[in-house]
Amino acid sequence: MATSPSPPPNLALSISEGTLHTDDHIPLYTKTWTNNPESLTARLVFVHGFSDHINCYGTLFPSLAHRGIKVYAYDQRGWGQNVRSPRDRGNTGNTTRILGDLTCMLESVLAREEESHIPLFLMGHSMGGGEVLWYAANGPREIRARIRGILCESPFIALPRNSRPWKSTVLLGKWASRVLPQRQMVSKLDTSKMCRDVEVCREWDEDPLCHDTGTLECLTAMLDRAGDLEEGRAVIKEGEGEGGKTRVWIGFGTGDQVVSYEACEKWFRRLQVEDKELKAYEGWYHKLHSEPGDDKRTFAHDVAQWILDRSGPLDNAVKPRL
Repeated sequence: MATSPSPPPNLALSISEGTLHTDDHIPLYTKTWTNNPESLTARLVFVHGFSDHINCYGTLFPSLAHRGIKVYAYDQRGWGQNVRSPRDRGNTGNTTRILGDLTCMLESVLAREEESHIPLFLMGHSMGGGEVLWYAANGPREIRARIRGILCESPFIALPRNSRPWKSTVLLGKWASRVLPQRQMVSKLDTSKMCRDVEVCREWDEDPLCHDTGTLECLTAMLDRAGDLEEGRAVIKEGEGEGGKTRVWIGFGTGDQVVSYEACEKWFRRLQVEDKELKAYEGWYHKLHSEPGDDKRTFAHDVAQWILDRSGPLDNAVKPRL
């Protein structure tokens, strides 16, 4: 599999931290990676996964920035730097709240007048990938119409067959989430299944910000969104992205044991979109961005190339305005 060369080490990046204030006045930690503003070709808003945060993505964001793609990322509510006490762990709110935070992030980027001519892409990993797909189906139409393309890394559409909970367990959990929505529950992920690089697995396991905890409301909402995608209730339609065209790229490891590649493949076959691609990485695990050796660079190259190939001027298209 072809890879791109690593960026020269002397090309300095600009990395900045900040705060996103949501519409319910909650501050969320943000981080931005960019290279020379004169070479800026595209912008990317990134949504991380379960028991994860934006400082866990290794060389992915710097690699994209070196290709002229400015990366905007944020720790989701209940995760990463936003956890200020144990009760904050996994306290994300329901799907309306979670996707409301994503809308706030997208609006903050779209409001940057000096970058208004630069196309915007949206990407998510794992739980965040499921959120991005759900948003592409159900998010505010006026926001979706300003997104050039959707990308997902190992999106959560379903769990593998051998790790799915009993339907009775899911129903009981839904009932409990209505009664005790903020009741926390540890849902420990198997570290060895995350990545084929054992050092990456060790670092993730020892990271106190990767706390494996979700509220009942958080876990139920996550399963509901996945079910909506798998069972066809959340449908991404053609013609709803920037320029009246929907564009979707999915990257997935066939060796993923955290979420189901087969479920994603079935979902992809049903997707009625002209510009779509499912990139299967044979034998790779869940964290494609951290796979060993040149694999992580291959993944970053594939993501960057798909974005750059779609970052030129739109033919006969008028940009919708908020």
